[in-house]
Amino acid sequence: MKFIKKVFPNIILLLGIVSNLIGQSNISINSKVDTLFEQWNSNDSPGCALGVVKNGELIYAKGYGMADLEHDIRITSKSVFYAASVSKQFITMSILLLQEQGKLDLDDNIQKYLPDFPKYEAPLTIRHFIHHTSGVRDYLTLWELAGNDYMDYIDEDAVYQMIKRQKTLNFLPGEKYLYSNSCYFMLAMIIEKASGLSVKNFAKKNIFSPLNMKNSHFHDNYLHIVKNRAFSYRQNDVGFDNLIMRFDLVGSGGLYSNIEDLYLWDQNFYKNKLGKGDSEILKIMHEEGVLNNGESTGYAFALHNGNYRGLKTVSHGGSLAGYRTQLMRFPDQNFTVILLANTASFKSKTMAQKVADLYLEDVMEPLEKIITTAKSEQSDKNIMFNVKDLNQYVGTYYSDELDVNYLIYNKNNSLFVKVKNIEPFELKPTKIDTFTNRLELVFTRNQKNTITGFLVNAGRVQNLIFKKEK
Repeated sequence: MKFIKKVFPNIILLLGIVSNLIGQSNISINSKVDTLFEQWNSNDSPGCALGVVKNGELIYAKGYGMADLEHDIRITSKSVFYAASVSKQFITMSILLLQEQGKLDLDDNIQKYLPDFPKYEAPLTIRHFIHHTSGVRDYLTLWELAGNDYMDYIDEDAVYQMIKRQKTLNFLPGEKYLYSNSCYFMLAMIIEKASGLSVKNFAKKNIFSPLNMKNSHFHDNYLHIVKNRAFSYRQNDVGFDNLIMRFDLVGSGGLYSNIEDLYLWDQNFYKNKLGKGDSEILKIMHEEGVLNNGESTGYAFALHNGNYRGLKTVSHGGSLAGYRTQLMRFPDQNFTVILLANTASFKSKTMAQKVADLYLEDVMEPLEKIITTAKSEQSDKNIMFNVKDLNQYVGTYYSDELDVNYLIYNKNNSLFVKVKNIEPFELKPTKIDTFTNRLELVFTRNQKNTITGFLVNAGRVQNLIFKKEK
């Protein structure tokens, strides 16, 4: 008993010392984190909100820079940001909850819910849309190719009609993986058809309210007032420009949220509180899509299963206007970095990795030295064109899928493209009948070797047909 009386105070003292050391360690790391974001931590700059989650606790939450430069409002962990493509994982959860309720099946054909959507050479299913294996072209890219600005208000039906006008897909469903915002725009439509509720109301009832995410909503009306909103910006030569958007389509994006709410969302991946509350739905969320040849797409239910410095990661990012978002979870370490930024130059994935470096350094593989080799670009001199050659490409070309004309003209021995009111841009020849700049144009010919049109390749849109009119 005397021994216990003597030892017990020492144990208490030792625990106190250990606790104090841990506290000092966290303070030291937090200070290093602050240094990472120092360039944005100004009254004259937009910036970001950071959330660091460890073992179920939000151990560090802080804002850097300004949420509203016009009214001198700083960013905090309560600031509400547009989450861009991080929204997609809330769409996939909604789909899985509807499947749990018996209102749809992942292998249902799209036309079961959207009967007016065209049929192609092979069936299109909800599963194809979730994993970006449908071949349906990306509507944001199409919208811009048609000479429009997605920052402005976009009518939902106008987008749907544009997607439906596609004569062909980028590829047969299941053949490839190619990210497409059209898939998630239409998944939102399917949620509404299957549930009888708007995406905004379905998510509120089935996700946000059960998780107590009081500051989150799907923004389907640009007139809606958002409390504590962080506005988006981009840098110019002397400061920053407002990037004001009236975009209010949901599915591919549309979520507004903050650090404190996304922390609650993150924790649901460890212990599910949604639907029936079992873990099966979480297991499915992490299952990657499979191509027709049996290969994995690497893309699950709006989650990327990855690896960083030897540690398993589950992540997704997002960007639109000046908003940049990253949720990066290290499930085996019960650790997550949440970043919400409001400046277009912000590299959210890189910054999330740098934060993780500080907290998880002792369990990570050493940083590898990255050696970059400069690649010499092909010189235009290697491609011989005279003016005669360029004039054969001049003319007006029409896409009935986009319902838009492209004017190709020759100015000072260079080809330029004019689309609606967009500033004309120059085309650079890369090989015979192929030009690039922002997008790739591959001109087509008939048997008489006369130009008949061109195909546009623009990342998430492939082989979009334009026919020469005059």
